[in-house]
Amino acid sequence: MKSSNEIRPTRRVFLTSVAAAGAISFLPRVGLASQNEATSKTLAFDGDNLLSAGRGLAVSGDDGRSWIELASPGRILALATHRDQPGLVVAGLAEGGVARSRDGGKTWQSGRGGLPAGEVGAIASAARNPDLLYAAIRGDGLWKSEDAGKNWSLAMDRPWLNEAERDPLTLVSVDLETGMGGIWIYAGTDVGLTRVPDCFCRWQEVLPGNAMDALVTGSASPPEAPLPLGEPVLSLASAPSAPERLFAALPSGIWASEDGGVVWRRMIEGTASVVAVHPGDEQHIAAVIGSTLNLSRDGGATWHARAAG
Repeated sequence: MKSSNEIRPTRRVFLTSVAAAGAISFLPRVGLASQNEATSKTLAFDGDNLLSAGRGLAVSGDDGRSWIELASPGRILALATHRDQPGLVVAGLAEGGVARSRDGGKTWQSGRGGLPAGEVGAIASAARNPDLLYAAIRGDGLWKSEDAGKNWSLAMDRPWLNEAERDPLTLVSVDLETGMGGIWIYAGTDVGLTRVPDCFCRWQEVLPGNAMDALVTGSASPPEAPLPLGEPVLSLASAPSAPERLFAALPSGIWASEDGGVVWRRMIEGTASVVAVHPGDEQHIAAVIGSTLNLSRDGGATWHARAAG
């Protein structure tokens, strides 16, 4: 991965003429569902419940053994939940805009709130504040909302990696001491991993040592064991109970870092597309590998597959 420390001039004028769409409520279709994990585009833990979204939306309270189908607010590309507000679920939609649920995905309200047109390909909830959200609009930039997704404003442009702007494929907010104010927003792209402190000064590579010094000087040594160079990072996850521990889903497998993303090791091989971590237990991991849902209760040492329906 080439360095992202270069400062890029902004290319944008704020889009202020986009009117907010009206809110719409969706009621759930309740019933046992067979959830084909091959269609899961995203996973998220809402407390002890596991949400799976892709072709449809479903929730499981027993680690994927059985599923209850929910009415989806649209084709969901990304989900965000928060440890401090169980039941709050925010979905990024392929049709554009976001949908918000306060009851674990049973009912929804949908709207744009100032977001530009375009797919919401990634969404994250701030580590310390469930009302602060980040959304990546494909072909546009990184947007933020301070009122749980009702209204949005532009935070910064897309990351600049390998001589081009890259769309974030996934976002996660991580509470680390090395961040500006303690918070970093990590982004997975089609060519690797990058991050930005929540001051939104600039995107940078994940470097060892004092990260803020590295941001200013660019003098830190490169990581000894980064994620595979040039491989897309399709999904990222971090548990608030152990914020320095990150998980990533790549075409080569599920990877884990114990130091905020500097050094990585592969936990399991296979074509991985999604990973999620329980908000209160970093040992409890869910991942889609190939066409099956895989669960671990020991931090990735062992895995148990749930057959696709």
